[in-house]
Amino acid sequence: MRGYFGIGIVGGKTSANVALLMRSAYCFGASFVFTVGDRYRRMAPDTTATARHVPLFHYQDTADLLSHTPQGCARVAVEIREDAVDIGCFQHPERAIYLLGPEDNSLSEDVIAACESVIYIPTAFCLNVAIAGSVVLFHRQLNRREAKDTDFMPEGWRPYLNDKSKE
Repeated sequence: MRGYFGIGIVGGKTSANVALLMRSAYCFGASFVFTVGDRYRRMAPDTTATARHVPLFHYQDTADLLSHTPQGCARVAVEIREDAVDIGCFQHPERAIYLLGPEDNSLSEDVIAACESVIYIPTAFCLNVAIAGSVVLFHRQLNRREAKDTDFMPEGWRPYLNDKSKE
């Protein structure tokens, strides 16, 4: 598989959203998930044993996260703001981490400034943070497929409902 990507919540408030984001990350082939800060209880329900397949990293603060961004990895903020790029027009980098804001606030200006790109999902109003992360992951999958990166998913992965081999 070419490249890698991770997704996480900065200042997340609920373990349910972390668990939902982890499940989506697993479904869409993310390399890792991360959280920044200690606002939520780290007891997320996990019916798919996601942590066995997709590691969850915890960072104390944004400085800790930013200092541990892999070399050559683009940071992409997901935030509703006037200078953000519509996700529909965005070309996802081969190596990226996607930063989502907390459920009850936005990413700080320092975090936004540290990102190479800022994207938004055009909706009537803001989405739940885990749902927004799922949309970003799905769009990345479509974008990589359109770029003819046929090796964008882990080896052996098959679309759950489109497995015609069993007919």
